[in-house]
Amino acid sequence: MNYREILKEIKPSKSERETVHKIAKEAIDYINKKSEKENIDVEAILVGSVAKDTWLSGKADIDIFINFPLEKSEDYLKEKGLYLGYECSKHLNGTAEKKYASHPYIISHINNYDVDFVPCYKIDNANQLKSAVDRTLLHTQYMEKHLTENQKDEVLLLKKFMSEIGTYGSEFKVGGFAGYLCEILILKYDNFENTMQKVSKWKNNTKIDLESYGTSKFFKDPLIAIDPIDKNRNVAASLKREKMAEFVIASRNFLNSDNKKRNEYFHEFKKKIDLNYLISQFRDRKTKIITIKFNIPNVPVDSLHPQLRKTQVSLEEKLENNDFSVFKSDYWTDEDEIAIFIFELNVYKQSKYRIHEGPKIWGEEASSNFLASHKDTSYILGDTLVLNKKREFETAKEFIKFVFTCEHIHIIKVGKNLKETIINSYELNDIKELLNNDNYLNDEANISYFNDFLKFLDDFLNPGQLLKR
Repeated sequence: MNYREILKEIKPSKSERETVHKIAKEAIDYINKKSEKENIDVEAILVGSVAKDTWLSGKADIDIFINFPLEKSEDYLKEKGLYLGYECSKHLNGTAEKKYASHPYIISHINNYDVDFVPCYKIDNANQLKSAVDRTLLHTQYMEKHLTENQKDEVLLLKKFMSEIGTYGSEFKVGGFAGYLCEILILKYDNFENTMQKVSKWKNNTKIDLESYGTSKFFKDPLIAIDPIDKNRNVAASLKREKMAEFVIASRNFLNSDNKKRNEYFHEFKKKIDLNYLISQFRDRKTKIITIKFNIPNVPVDSLHPQLRKTQVSLEEKLENNDFSVFKSDYWTDEDEIAIFIFELNVYKQSKYRIHEGPKIWGEEASSNFLASHKDTSYILGDTLVLNKKREFETAKEFIKFVFTCEHIHIIKVGKNLKETIINSYELNDIKELLNNDNYLNDEANISYFNDFLKFLDDFLNPGQLLKR
C-alpha cells in the first residue's frame, strides 16, 4: 500500500510546523532570559513529540520543560517553575491553568495551541530520577538520536492508525499506547507495515528490549517494552490488556483488507447515531438499564477517571452479591460537571424470599443450634439445613438508594473525592428517561456533551466497531 497520500493528510505542513516552533522558541527564549535576569538557575527546553517531529497535524502539544539543578528542593522547583510558566503565559497573551501530574505544572492556551510548562530536574541518567516527568528529556534525546527521518513518518502512520481504532493514549481514560511506546515499536520493527505484521502475531507477555538490558523477565505485563533509558521500567505498564488485544485484532483485520479498506483505517469512523434507534436497541436487548447521574468534584481529570472506575466496579460487584445479575456496566463523564454510571441488568427484580443456607446436617452440634434458632422455619435441602429468608432489597434501585446514603456508602469502594457529590446529587433513571428528559444533557449549551454521550452509548451497545472497516 502507498502511504504517501495519508502522510500528506496527517503530517504537519511547513506553515503549521513554523507556527508551532515559533511559539516554542518565544516561550523558551522568554523563560531563559527572565530566569537569568532574576538569577533563577534553570534552562527551558522543548521536549516531547514536537521536539522529536513525531506529532500529527492539528495535534501539537508544545511541551516546555523547565529544568532545575538536582540540588534544588522540590518546593523551590514548584514555586519558581510555576512562576516562570505563569509569567511566560502572560507575556505571550495566553490563558493559564494549573494542572497536576507527579507535581504541579502550567498549561496555557497560546495562539490556539496548548503549551505545557513543566518544572523538572535536569538528569543525565535514570539513576538520578526524582519524579516521573524527569525522564522526558532523556526520552526526547534518545529518539532524536535513533529515529531516522523515514521512521518519523512511520511513527505518524502508527499513531494515526491507533487513534482511529481507539488504542492511542496512555491516560487512564483510554489505557492505550503512549506516543513514546509507538516510537519504540517503530524502532523495533522499522516501519508501520512491518509493525502490523509483527503485532498480528503477538502473544501474551510479548517482550521488547531495544538495548538488550535483559530485565524483561522481571515483568509480568501483557506487553513488556523496556524503557531504553531506564532498564527497570516497562513503558507498557499502564497499557490495558484489552487495548493490547484490540490492537492485535485491528492489525489482523487491516492486513486482511484490500487497499481501499486499509485506507479507511486512517480516517474517522463516522456513524450517524439516531436517538430513537438507540433507545430501541436497548429495548430489544430485553434487559433493564439503570443510569446514575451525579455531579463530579473539581479534581484533575487524571484523578477523576480512576475514582469513577473504582466506584462503578465496586457497585457492580455488590449488585452481583445481592443476586442482581449485571450483564454489563460502564461510566461516562463530560469531565466538567457530571458523570453517569450505566448498569445493564439481566436480573433487576428479585422474589420476596431467598434460600438461606445453614450447616450440613452431619455436624450434630451445629445443626442442633440452627434448628433451635429456626425451629419453625427451617427445612432440609439435600443434606443442608436451610430456611426462606426475606430479601432486604427486591429491586436493584432499592439497593442503590440504600447504598448511596451517608450511613451505608461504606458498603462499596468509592473514589475518595466522590462520596459527598454522589450522595448529595445522584439521580436514578432508566435510559429513555435520561435521554429524553434530563435537563443538563438536553440543554442546547451542552449539545457537544450530549453527542459524545450518544457515541458512548453506541459503543456500549456495539463494541469493537473501530477495529474493522
